[in-house]
Amino acid sequence: MLPRHHDPIVAIATAPGRGAVGIVRVSGQGLGALTEALCGRALRPREATYLPFRDAEGQAIDQGLALYFPGPHSYTGEDVLELQAHGGPVVLQLLLARCLEAGAQPDPATGRPLLPGLRVAQPGEFTERAFLNDKIDLAQAEAIADLIDASTEAAARSASRSLGGAFSQEIHALRDALIHLRMLVEATLDFPEEEIDFLRKADARGQLSNLEQTLALVMQRARQGALLREGIKVVIAGQPNAGKSSLLNALAGAELAIVTPIAGTTRDKVQQTIQIEGVPLHVIDTAGLRDSQDEVERIGIARAWDEIAGADAVLFLHDLTRCETPAYRADDAAIAQAMRDRLGGSVPVIDVWNKSDCVPVGEWATWARAGLRLSARTGEGLAQLRQRLLEVAGWQSAPEGIYIARQRHVQALKVVEHSLGAAAAQLDAPGPALDLLAEDLRLAQNALSEITGEFSSDDLLGVIFSSFCIGK
Repeated sequence: MLPRHHDPIVAIATAPGRGAVGIVRVSGQGLGALTEALCGRALRPREATYLPFRDAEGQAIDQGLALYFPGPHSYTGEDVLELQAHGGPVVLQLLLARCLEAGAQPDPATGRPLLPGLRVAQPGEFTERAFLNDKIDLAQAEAIADLIDASTEAAARSASRSLGGAFSQEIHALRDALIHLRMLVEATLDFPEEEIDFLRKADARGQLSNLEQTLALVMQRARQGALLREGIKVVIAGQPNAGKSSLLNALAGAELAIVTPIAGTTRDKVQQTIQIEGVPLHVIDTAGLRDSQDEVERIGIARAWDEIAGADAVLFLHDLTRCETPAYRADDAAIAQAMRDRLGGSVPVIDVWNKSDCVPVGEWATWARAGLRLSARTGEGLAQLRQRLLEVAGWQSAPEGIYIARQRHVQALKVVEHSLGAAAAQLDAPGPALDLLAEDLRLAQNALSEITGEFSSDDLLGVIFSSFCIGK
């Protein structure tokens, strides 16, 4: 571990602002002297004690609950002290300052500081200590942040399952099966003079097939978990007055965007996150796409194209009341071609025909009858649009046991899939190159270990834990 991982740390563990209760948390080795300086007495392990928190002169800063968790039976694996005081920002800052002051205070018996090196924690450093001290693995650590950041009930429940180890258990099962297969291959490499065909007798090909099938199921659940966590970005695009802002308001169930009959009302993007069956969708209303001489509107249109380029799905909104007009149809065709040129077919574009309440069914144009038709004003067709968005996102009705995951996990599982595929090709080839087979299996195991943190770089850990809040 880096030297900083041995420093005692302290931080306010509750969110900024005022509240009924606020928590200051300390983690380190040997917190007994600091505890007595702050609380005036020793504390019984894992027992809440109501007492005053004292300053250097012995005066009470506040009164609250103190809890002491001796390591390794604590969140971080070190000694942990939690002071639960009133949640005013001034009170908590006073307690934080008092902890730092007491840590630097000389011990009367030795003359050394009561807690040498005590400093304010960096973001995520408490959870990083828990990972480094083998209290949790990396996937569980990420699940803590995902549970805090969950925007839907389904995401929160899935994050809780990952924190409980559901995802990690599946990764460990894959890893154990892979290690057993590697052992067979290494045995064949180590004893080439033996006449026994280790791989054939042990059904190495069958074991590899089972691994690939299990991996496919894990990948499917991981993709669903990543979708629950991150959602997709949906951009509403089209000509002015096609009803884009009305559709955003209808999907959100609130008047978020200004709606008027005046073309070019929307000059900048308006964004709202909605959820459909627990999946977060980040829906963005954009400026109407057209040629404009208005400088402000042109900036809005340029931003609209930027949003389209970064979308996971585009709702291309058409106006049924104008679709028979040759000029309108020509402009729609030009926009569609521009989207194809920019997106190259990599992003699904859903044609949506709006204002169905204004045009009788018999008068719909032939090309409109095949698309999604709705009325943003009355809500007709919105349910079908929601289901179509879930299909585009790749969402399937989630089983109760789904766990949260990140794109990092999905990418690692893709590496495993590729490596196992290469290993299978080696096994199926006449006269397989066993050294290449062993290397493919090693790469697959490393990719699995990256998910749980058994094989990871300090750079990766820095990126992950820096996204946590301070005090967690």
